[in-house]
Amino acid sequence: MAANAPPWLIARPIAHRGLHDARRGIVENTLEAAEAAISRGFAIECDVQLSADGEAMVFHDDALDRLTEASGALADRTAAGLAAIRFKAGEAKIPRFRDLLDAVAGRAPIVCEIKSAFDRDVRLADAVAALAAGYQGPLAFKSFDPFVIAHLRRAALDRPLGIVAEASYDGAGWRFLSPAQKLECANFLHYDATRPDFVSFSVRDLPHPTPFLLRRLAGTPIMAWTVRSAEQREKARQWADQIVFEGDVAT
Repeated sequence: MAANAPPWLIARPIAHRGLHDARRGIVENTLEAAEAAISRGFAIECDVQLSADGEAMVFHDDALDRLTEASGALADRTAAGLAAIRFKAGEAKIPRFRDLLDAVAGRAPIVCEIKSAFDRDVRLADAVAALAAGYQGPLAFKSFDPFVIAHLRRAALDRPLGIVAEASYDGAGWRFLSPAQKLECANFLHYDATRPDFVSFSVRDLPHPTPFLLRRLAGTPIMAWTVRSAEQREKARQWADQIVFEGDVAT
Protein backbone atom coordinates (compact mmCIF):
# COMPACT_ATOMS: atom_id res chain seq x y z
CA MET A 1 0.00 0.00 0.00
CA ALA A 2 0.93 3.67 -0.18
CA ALA A 3 3.45 4.85 2.42
CA ASN A 4 0.95 6.73 4.59
CA ALA A 5 -1.94 4.29 4.19
CA PRO A 6 -2.06 2.24 7.41
CA PRO A 7 -3.68 -1.21 7.36
CA TRP A 8 -6.69 -0.01 9.39
CA LEU A 9 -7.92 1.93 6.35
CA ILE A 10 -9.01 -1.33 4.74
CA ALA A 11 -9.36 -3.64 7.73
CA ARG A 12 -13.07 -3.17 8.50
CA PRO A 13 -15.97 -1.79 6.41
CA ILE A 14 -16.72 1.90 6.98
CA ALA A 15 -20.22 2.91 8.04
CA HIS A 16 -21.35 5.86 5.94
CA ARG A 17 -22.10 8.78 8.31
CA GLY A 18 -22.04 6.20 11.08
CA LEU A 19 -24.36 3.21 11.33
CA HIS A 20 -27.55 5.26 11.10
CA ASP A 21 -31.01 3.75 10.93
CA ALA A 22 -34.07 5.98 10.50
CA ARG A 23 -36.38 3.18 11.66
CA ARG A 24 -34.66 3.16 15.04
CA GLY A 25 -34.33 6.93 15.27
CA ILE A 26 -30.55 6.84 14.79
CA VAL A 27 -29.72 9.89 12.68
CA GLU A 28 -26.71 10.08 10.37
CA ASN A 29 -23.57 11.84 11.61
CA THR A 30 -24.60 11.74 15.27
CA LEU A 31 -22.83 10.30 18.29
CA GLU A 32 -25.51 7.61 18.38
CA ALA A 33 -24.66 6.57 14.81
CA ALA A 34 -20.99 6.43 15.73
CA GLU A 35 -21.71 4.26 18.77
CA ALA A 36 -23.82 1.91 16.64
CA ALA A 37 -20.90 1.47 14.24
CA ILE A 38 -18.48 0.82 17.10
CA SER A 39 -20.80 -1.80 18.59
CA ARG A 40 -20.72 -3.74 15.30
CA GLY A 41 -16.97 -3.42 14.84
CA PHE A 42 -17.12 -1.00 11.90
CA ALA A 43 -15.09 2.09 11.14
CA ILE A 44 -16.90 5.44 11.05
CA GLU A 45 -17.23 7.89 8.19
CA CYS A 46 -18.42 11.40 8.97
CA ASP A 47 -18.75 14.82 7.36
CA VAL A 48 -17.78 18.20 8.77
CA GLN A 49 -19.04 21.70 8.04
CA LEU A 50 -17.90 25.04 9.47
CA SER A 51 -20.14 26.99 11.89
CA ALA A 52 -20.39 30.77 11.83
CA ASP A 53 -17.93 30.99 14.72
CA GLY A 54 -15.35 28.63 13.26
CA GLU A 55 -16.21 25.27 14.85
CA ALA A 56 -16.11 22.02 12.88
CA MET A 57 -19.61 20.52 13.10
CA VAL A 58 -20.48 16.93 12.16
CA PHE A 59 -23.14 17.36 9.49
CA HIS A 60 -23.39 16.54 5.79
CA ASP A 61 -25.69 19.11 4.18
CA ASP A 62 -25.06 22.80 3.64
CA ALA A 63 -28.67 23.44 4.69
CA LEU A 64 -30.42 22.28 7.85
CA ASP A 65 -33.81 21.59 6.28
CA ARG A 66 -33.58 17.89 5.33
CA LEU A 67 -32.76 16.49 8.75
CA THR A 68 -33.65 19.07 11.37
CA GLU A 69 -36.56 21.17 12.54
CA ALA A 70 -34.60 24.29 11.55
CA SER A 71 -34.00 25.72 8.10
CA GLY A 72 -31.38 27.75 6.29
CA ALA A 73 -27.62 27.49 5.96
CA LEU A 74 -25.62 25.73 8.64
CA ALA A 75 -22.80 28.24 8.10
CA ASP A 76 -25.01 31.08 9.33
CA ARG A 77 -25.34 29.62 12.84
CA THR A 78 -22.94 29.40 15.76
CA ALA A 79 -21.80 26.08 17.16
CA ALA A 80 -23.90 26.59 20.28
CA GLY A 81 -26.94 27.43 18.18
CA LEU A 82 -26.45 24.35 16.02
CA ALA A 83 -26.00 22.10 19.03
CA ALA A 84 -29.42 23.20 20.31
CA ILE A 85 -31.31 22.31 17.12
CA ARG A 86 -33.55 19.25 17.20
CA PHE A 87 -33.52 16.60 14.51
CA LYS A 88 -36.81 15.54 12.96
CA ALA A 89 -36.19 12.05 14.33
CA GLY A 90 -34.61 10.78 17.53
CA GLU A 91 -33.21 12.77 20.43
CA ALA A 92 -29.68 13.41 19.16
CA LYS A 93 -28.09 16.82 18.60
CA ILE A 94 -25.63 18.02 15.97
CA PRO A 95 -22.22 17.26 17.46
CA ARG A 96 -19.06 19.28 17.23
CA PHE A 97 -16.20 17.30 15.67
CA ARG A 98 -14.33 17.59 18.95
CA ASP A 99 -17.30 15.87 20.64
CA LEU A 100 -17.14 13.00 18.17
CA LEU A 101 -13.42 12.55 18.77
CA ASP A 102 -13.95 12.59 22.53
CA ALA A 103 -16.79 10.06 22.28
CA VAL A 104 -14.98 7.62 19.97
CA ALA A 105 -11.66 7.96 21.80
CA GLY A 106 -9.78 5.61 19.49
CA ARG A 107 -12.25 2.72 19.74
CA ALA A 108 -12.81 2.72 15.95
CA PRO A 109 -11.15 4.37 12.96
CA ILE A 110 -12.69 7.64 11.77
CA VAL A 111 -12.59 8.78 8.14
CA CYS A 112 -13.68 12.41 8.07
CA GLU A 113 -14.85 14.15 4.89
CA ILE A 114 -14.12 17.87 4.85
CA LYS A 115 -16.95 19.57 2.99
CA SER A 116 -16.04 22.44 0.71
CA ALA A 117 -17.50 25.05 -1.63
CA PHE A 118 -14.31 24.85 -3.74
CA ASP A 119 -13.64 28.50 -2.84
CA ARG A 120 -10.12 28.07 -1.38
CA ASP A 121 -11.39 28.62 2.15
CA VAL A 122 -9.22 26.46 4.40
CA ARG A 123 -10.60 27.50 7.80
CA LEU A 124 -12.43 24.18 8.22
CA ALA A 125 -9.36 22.20 7.18
CA ASP A 126 -7.25 24.09 9.70
CA ALA A 127 -9.87 23.55 12.42
CA VAL A 128 -9.94 19.77 12.02
CA ALA A 129 -6.16 19.61 11.66
CA ALA A 130 -5.79 21.36 15.02
CA LEU A 131 -8.10 18.81 16.64
CA ALA A 132 -6.29 15.92 14.96
CA ALA A 133 -3.00 17.02 16.52
CA GLY A 134 -4.24 16.06 19.96
CA TYR A 135 -6.14 12.90 19.01
CA GLN A 136 -4.61 9.49 19.71
CA GLY A 137 -6.87 7.21 17.65
CA PRO A 138 -6.86 6.19 13.96
CA LEU A 139 -8.10 9.17 11.96
CA ALA A 140 -8.01 10.06 8.25
CA PHE A 141 -9.27 13.02 6.23
CA LYS A 142 -10.69 13.18 2.73
CA SER A 143 -12.37 15.74 0.49
CA PHE A 144 -13.75 16.18 -2.98
CA ASP A 145 -11.83 19.46 -3.09
CA PRO A 146 -8.19 18.94 -4.09
CA PHE A 147 -7.24 22.39 -2.79
CA VAL A 148 -8.21 21.30 0.74
CA ILE A 149 -6.13 18.12 0.59
CA ALA A 150 -3.19 19.93 -1.01
CA HIS A 151 -3.35 22.49 1.80
CA LEU A 152 -3.21 19.78 4.46
CA ARG A 153 -0.42 18.06 2.54
CA ARG A 154 1.62 21.29 2.58
CA ALA A 155 0.92 21.61 6.30
CA ALA A 156 2.48 18.16 6.79
CA LEU A 157 -0.50 16.84 8.72
CA ASP A 158 0.53 13.40 9.93
CA ARG A 159 -2.75 11.67 9.03
CA PRO A 160 -3.80 9.75 5.91
CA LEU A 161 -5.23 12.17 3.34
CA GLY A 162 -7.57 11.07 0.56
CA ILE A 163 -9.49 12.33 -2.43
CA VAL A 164 -13.19 11.60 -2.90
CA ALA A 165 -14.01 11.31 -6.59
CA GLU A 166 -16.35 10.17 -9.31
CA ALA A 167 -16.08 9.75 -13.05
CA SER A 168 -17.83 12.95 -14.16
CA TYR A 169 -18.51 16.40 -12.74
CA ASP A 170 -21.08 17.43 -15.33
CA GLY A 171 -24.16 16.74 -13.17
CA ALA A 172 -26.37 19.40 -11.63
CA GLY A 173 -24.73 18.97 -8.24
CA TRP A 174 -21.44 20.22 -9.67
CA ARG A 175 -22.75 23.22 -11.61
CA PHE A 176 -20.92 25.61 -9.27
CA LEU A 177 -17.54 24.30 -10.47
CA SER A 178 -15.68 26.07 -13.25
CA PRO A 179 -14.76 24.10 -16.40
CA ALA A 180 -11.15 24.10 -15.22
CA GLN A 181 -12.12 22.64 -11.83
CA LYS A 182 -14.23 19.94 -13.45
CA LEU A 183 -11.33 19.01 -15.73
CA GLU A 184 -8.91 18.90 -12.80
CA CYS A 185 -11.13 16.66 -10.69
CA ALA A 186 -12.22 14.29 -13.45
CA ASN A 187 -8.66 13.71 -14.64
CA PHE A 188 -6.78 13.88 -11.31
CA LEU A 189 -4.68 16.77 -12.60
CA HIS A 190 -4.19 17.70 -8.94
CA TYR A 191 -2.21 14.52 -8.23
CA ASP A 192 1.22 16.18 -7.80
CA ALA A 193 -0.25 18.57 -5.22
CA THR A 194 -2.54 16.17 -3.37
CA ARG A 195 -0.60 12.87 -3.56
CA PRO A 196 -3.56 11.04 -1.97
CA ASP A 197 -2.84 8.22 0.44
CA PHE A 198 -6.20 6.71 -0.57
CA VAL A 199 -9.00 7.40 -3.01
CA SER A 200 -12.71 7.07 -2.27
CA PHE A 201 -14.40 6.52 -5.64
CA SER A 202 -18.08 6.25 -6.53
CA VAL A 203 -19.10 2.61 -6.73
CA ARG A 204 -21.46 3.53 -9.57
CA ASP A 205 -18.44 4.43 -11.72
CA LEU A 206 -16.35 1.31 -11.11
CA PRO A 207 -14.42 0.00 -12.90
CA HIS A 208 -12.63 3.17 -13.94
CA PRO A 209 -9.08 3.75 -15.28
CA THR A 210 -8.00 6.24 -12.60
CA PRO A 211 -8.57 4.13 -9.46
CA PHE A 212 -7.47 1.02 -11.37
CA LEU A 213 -4.09 2.52 -12.25
CA LEU A 214 -3.54 4.14 -8.84
CA ARG A 215 -4.27 0.82 -7.16
CA ARG A 216 -2.08 -1.25 -9.50
CA LEU A 217 0.85 1.11 -10.05
CA ALA A 218 1.04 3.15 -6.86
CA GLY A 219 -0.50 0.75 -4.35
CA THR A 220 -3.13 3.36 -3.43
CA PRO A 221 -6.04 1.83 -1.48
CA ILE A 222 -9.41 2.38 -3.15
CA MET A 223 -12.60 2.84 -1.16
CA ALA A 224 -15.94 2.43 -2.93
CA TRP A 225 -18.78 4.75 -1.92
CA THR A 226 -21.64 4.43 -1.16
CA VAL A 227 -22.33 0.68 -1.24
CA ARG A 228 -26.01 -0.07 -0.61
CA SER A 229 -26.67 -3.42 -2.34
CA ALA A 230 -25.20 -6.88 -2.78
CA GLU A 231 -24.45 -6.07 -6.42
CA GLN A 232 -22.50 -2.98 -5.46
CA ARG A 233 -20.66 -4.93 -2.76
CA GLU A 234 -19.57 -7.46 -5.41
CA LYS A 235 -18.43 -4.70 -7.73
CA ALA A 236 -16.42 -3.17 -4.90
CA ARG A 237 -14.88 -6.55 -4.10
CA GLN A 238 -13.53 -6.73 -7.64
CA TRP A 239 -12.33 -3.15 -8.08
CA ALA A 240 -11.66 -1.71 -4.62
CA ASP A 241 -10.06 -2.51 -1.28
CA GLN A 242 -12.71 -1.12 1.04
CA ILE A 243 -16.36 -0.10 1.16
CA VAL A 244 -18.16 2.87 2.63
CA PHE A 245 -21.59 1.36 3.14
CA GLU A 246 -25.16 1.86 4.29
CA GLY A 247 -27.60 -0.83 5.39
CA ASP A 248 -26.76 -4.48 5.95
CA VAL A 249 -24.43 -5.12 3.01
CA ALA A 250 -21.25 -5.21 5.14
CA THR A 251 -22.13 -8.45 6.92
